[in-house]
Amino acid sequence: MATYEQKDNSGAMFVNDKKESETHPDRKGSALIGGVEYWVNGWINESKSGTKYMSLKFSPKEEVQAKGIQQAQQALKKPQDQTNQEWLADYDNADIPF
Repeated sequence: MATYEQKDNSGAMFVNDKKESETHPDRKGSALIGGVEYWVNGWINESKSGTKYMSLKFSPKEEVQAKGIQQAQQALKKPQDQTNQEWLADYDNADIPF
């Protein structure tokens, strides 16, 4: 099987089989534009006159990855809520029967 090499200023989109709500894109894919890799999302819409069209959103892959890493780091830094801290304090002070 030959390996696929994406050419500049090209891309591909596929049906989003994981769409769960109307806000999720109908199509997803990727593109290489000016040497930069992008994620591409597409929504099928209909104009007032009844003409169907697809609106697109391009997000640089590096930016999306950096945002995901930043969100994960922030989640790890969140302090535990008071209930969890109290439970842990009680657990640490409990007599273990063995």
